[in-house]
Amino acid sequence: MKKENNMQNISDAVKLGLWPESKVLTSENGLPELEELGYNLFYIGKNADLYFVAGDVPHVLLVRSDRTSVFDIPLDLQIVGKGIVQSQISDLGFDFAESMGIKTARKKLPVNLPESVKERSQLFELCKPVYTLHNNETVGMELIFRKYLTGSLFKIYKQGLDPYELFLPEGMNEWDKFQSVIFTPTTKGEKDIPMSGLRVNIDFFDIVENLLRLFNQFYEECLINGIVVVDTKFEVFYNSNGNWVLGDEVLTPESSRYIDLEDFTKNDYISMDKQILRNYGEQAGWKEQAKTLEKGQKLHVEVPKEIQDRILKGYIDVYKTLKRLA
Repeated sequence: MKKENNMQNISDAVKLGLWPESKVLTSENGLPELEELGYNLFYIGKNADLYFVAGDVPHVLLVRSDRTSVFDIPLDLQIVGKGIVQSQISDLGFDFAESMGIKTARKKLPVNLPESVKERSQLFELCKPVYTLHNNETVGMELIFRKYLTGSLFKIYKQGLDPYELFLPEGMNEWDKFQSVIFTPTTKGEKDIPMSGLRVNIDFFDIVENLLRLFNQFYEECLINGIVVVDTKFEVFYNSNGNWVLGDEVLTPESSRYIDLEDFTKNDYISMDKQILRNYGEQAGWKEQAKTLEKGQKLHVEVPKEIQDRILKGYIDVYKTLKRLA
């Protein structure tokens, strides 16, 4: 793929398909110490801020915060330390993928990055998403690999539906383990729509086979170290050299479901991350309360410290496990 001319701002990247037009850009100023170095804030996510880095091959500096969200609801809750440990986990996930020969969009952090943000930052090349056709529409993809029958797949299975073309046997129960990892791709958008795993595998055989190999190895090594990886989601892109690469979240609690092996064997299937907060939010009726929010508003919530501590401990335990795999 031919390198583009120097892109000075995010608008240039949007025109070239390197950032989706559907995501609303911000006009707010970023951290002064970053703006002074030429990092321009262009997007404020639920949990991180993104800064544009100009160049022939543009990059994005992702700076994680301690902000939290569940059910796509932004909350006025910050869990101190979460942003740093999330970045540490993400780096280890990318390290694991790269150790297996899989290219990623992650780049080395700039040496001039202020110490105040370095621990919670990552640098990525801005890449074009991998698209495919689904129902005569061009769509992005989320490539999901599962080891257990649970979640949305179990709901679909109980309805007797098979949109992924898995041909699962009858009589399976929730949390049954598959003999081999299964592949359940979806479209990426406001609503994730199931796609035929058979067709996506044929169209993107090299990508799917390599990611299947990655997930299998990761699952086995985590299991040895006391954590069950129930499932994970990957997103792939084409970089400026035309190679497919992994980007976004790679093997983190934001893209994967981790359960402590000891809890799993006791049929306690609470994952070691935001599921604790989701469960609390369901009991507190956050979904209903969020219906009254105006655009840009955050839902005011009060979460006991012991719940916050359990969430942070889950992230730290995942980090410790991945650190042992390094």
